[in-house]
Amino acid sequence: MIRMTEPSKITSVPDHQPAAGGIAARARASVGPKYLSGLNPEQREAVETLDGPVLVLAGAGTGKTRVLTTRIAHILSQGRARPAEILSVTFTNKAAREMKHRLGQMLGHAVEGMPWLGTFHSIGGRILRFHAELAQLKSNFTVLDVDDQVRLLKQLLQAENIDDKRWPARMLAGLIDGWKNRGLMPSQVPSGEAAMFANGKGGKLYASYQERLKILNAADFGDLLLENIRIFREHPDILRQYQQRFKFILVDEYQDTNVAQYLWLRLLSQAPSSPSFASPRLRGEADAQSAAGEGDSPSTALVEKAPHPDPLPVKDGEREKNHVKNICCVGDDDQSIYGWRGAEVDNILRFEHDFPGAKVIRLERNYRSTGHILAAASHLIAHNEGRLGKTLRTEDQDGEKVTVTGSWDSEEEARGIGEEIEQLQRQGEKLNEIAILVRASYQMREFEDRFVTLGLPYRVIGGPRFYERAEIRDALAYLRVINSPADDLAFERIVNVPKRGLGDATIQMLHDHARKRRIPLFEAARAVIETDELKPKARGSLRGVVAQFDRWRAQREVTSHTELAQIVLDESGYTEMWQKDRSADAAGRLENLKELVRSMEEFENLQGFLEHISLVMDREGGAEDDAVSLMTLHSAKGLEFDNVFLPGWEEGLFPSQRTLDEQGRAGLEEERRLGHVGLTRARRRAMIYFATNRRIHGTWSTTIPSRFLDELPAANVEITESKGGSGWGGATGYGASRFDDMEAFGSSYSTPGWQRAQANRNRGGGRNGGGRTGGFEEETASFSSASSSGPDFGSFASRRRGPLTIEGELVAKSTGTTSEFSLEDRVFHQKFGYGRVTKIDGNKLTIAFDKAGEKKVVDSFVQRA
Repeated sequence: MIRMTEPSKITSVPDHQPAAGGIAARARASVGPKYLSGLNPEQREAVETLDGPVLVLAGAGTGKTRVLTTRIAHILSQGRARPAEILSVTFTNKAAREMKHRLGQMLGHAVEGMPWLGTFHSIGGRILRFHAELAQLKSNFTVLDVDDQVRLLKQLLQAENIDDKRWPARMLAGLIDGWKNRGLMPSQVPSGEAAMFANGKGGKLYASYQERLKILNAADFGDLLLENIRIFREHPDILRQYQQRFKFILVDEYQDTNVAQYLWLRLLSQAPSSPSFASPRLRGEADAQSAAGEGDSPSTALVEKAPHPDPLPVKDGEREKNHVKNICCVGDDDQSIYGWRGAEVDNILRFEHDFPGAKVIRLERNYRSTGHILAAASHLIAHNEGRLGKTLRTEDQDGEKVTVTGSWDSEEEARGIGEEIEQLQRQGEKLNEIAILVRASYQMREFEDRFVTLGLPYRVIGGPRFYERAEIRDALAYLRVINSPADDLAFERIVNVPKRGLGDATIQMLHDHARKRRIPLFEAARAVIETDELKPKARGSLRGVVAQFDRWRAQREVTSHTELAQIVLDESGYTEMWQKDRSADAAGRLENLKELVRSMEEFENLQGFLEHISLVMDREGGAEDDAVSLMTLHSAKGLEFDNVFLPGWEEGLFPSQRTLDEQGRAGLEEERRLGHVGLTRARRRAMIYFATNRRIHGTWSTTIPSRFLDELPAANVEITESKGGSGWGGATGYGASRFDDMEAFGSSYSTPGWQRAQANRNRGGGRNGGGRTGGFEEETASFSSASSSGPDFGSFASRRRGPLTIEGELVAKSTGTTSEFSLEDRVFHQKFGYGRVTKIDGNKLTIAFDKAGEKKVVDSFVQRA
């Protein structure tokens, strides 16, 4: 009998580890946590490497989000940190919600107590509210959006007698935003850059803007991080509190971080026990500080050159663990496409320099796209020099090759893509799995026009948002003044909405009084109504406004925020204003106001709701409808579809000539990364298009194919003909014109030329029949060549849907007459085939076709089956 040795009696443990991939290793893995199952070796390594700095280079479709959320679950399940000790930063609220949802699924319970999981701005705003007094603010400060920023800057330009037509406020807002993205306070803006606006007054206006924000008890998005950085630098004790609090830091989309976000992370990533504790300094900052004197704070130093500080200390060639926290950054240098808004791809390229001894883990196994798509994307991006390097691979089949299609012009391009989408729909593809990704937003119009003609449902991603509608902004302005009486921009917006007889002269008087006393407009109004400076009528109206806000602010303490919102809209007269409005959109505006009140129910209080509105950046709603997605390449990042169309691959458009002119080679590489992003959005099919002629800003231009097409691998690409017209490669060498194909006449009867041709043909006119109309000689053979023995090039007689004489009847039938069809009638359409009537609106039918899906058609185009 073998006797078991008691654990306390074991004198030595064999120095042995199970062989990688062996039976023991696989068996040990099988008894691990369930959330680790299904991870490939690289993903598991990224999850389980918890100590020290880690960079996870995650290519498109390699499971980046899964790795990030699983890593958090692993930290929690191993007891390495409590939920409140993990700082996890994302770029969108949607990504933060998705992460919390996945964590709940992994751990088997809802994830509570993770207050530091969110976007850079939301977490920065949370920290700033805790220490608002150090930024000369109150904890209930307002977060301004771009519209409010521009309005405030217009006021400052007027005060300085600067022509806002020559020097637009929106331009200044862009400059200030750029400075804040680089972590620059007003005193740190290089003189050369400050001179770019209003003959050298840019820096002064920036300082005045910041001063005015303090008076208004407001901050903009840039301040949410910029003030954090200033507080951390000037108050090391506060920084040390947060360094001690956060045991683990995780960052998503690290390649998209700007300088301010980078500095914010570097400050928090240093361990508080570091003997050489100091905030990271920008190059050139040390000299500026020493010149300024010992008493000056670091924030007064002039910042120049590159944004990156020196690397953290190294001892004996190894990272000193007490200098760096456990920071894990996940990103893809090949998907850095936001340089135009301040993102620094150099942040991820320098990670090993910034964090010596960092471990770099590459995720290269793609779970999204087929082999041909990945090969094309990898071959394209390999032409970039500024990258860390990785090659995406897949264990999936090669699938269909990437197609490249040329067209005569942009209209033919839109027709061809429309035909392809209808073909995919007939094959059973869902419209939700089809996307068109354009380089410039103006490309969308022709696709929208085409989809309306075809009856194809579509959605534009990145269009006007609910909270940007005028009536919603007005309602929010009332709530903002209740929440923060110092919010001048909100007060000015609604002080005379509805009309109360408070015109520009009254507003200007309030501004003058507020500026002299250095008080908010609301307090200025309270003071003015006690004087005789205003006329009695205006004074009475203003007194009523002040009394209303005082009453609503008192009700806030005893009334729910949703009820308060309804009370405000009713008592202010705002709801009544739209009820009396007789315009066509008044009813819709009232519905929007009701929806606004309903949307507040998800939040605990008014301040939480207003902060959500200020920070939310992603568009929601409409996802349940089956529709083609139309968006720019920048908007598509993070999304994926079975079928992706990529139109407009032409020099000057893609790559963008403006980007090349402004940024040179760096701009070209970012454009190439944009192409890589576009290709890797596709799971099964990627279809590239280019046109020889394109109308840009109202002017037709002849273009040449994009240089990126020649950077695609020939073995993975197939050249196809456009389905939108004659195709590419006509006898002229430039491709046949869309007018060479008479099918163009088969889909539209509205042009004067066509109507003349129709009238001439109906009279039997021809060369011998004197059929000349308006100086245009038409030949019958041009439209009907049935008797010709030669090939039928676009014979209209063989292609038209019906007799030409029905046009007048069709117009008459589309004027709202009652249809002869009934619900559930079985019908036949010459193009879409058989279907069933599901809805009737006058003479317009909604039909569920067996193969083409649901379409809206005029009843005269169908017949009973």
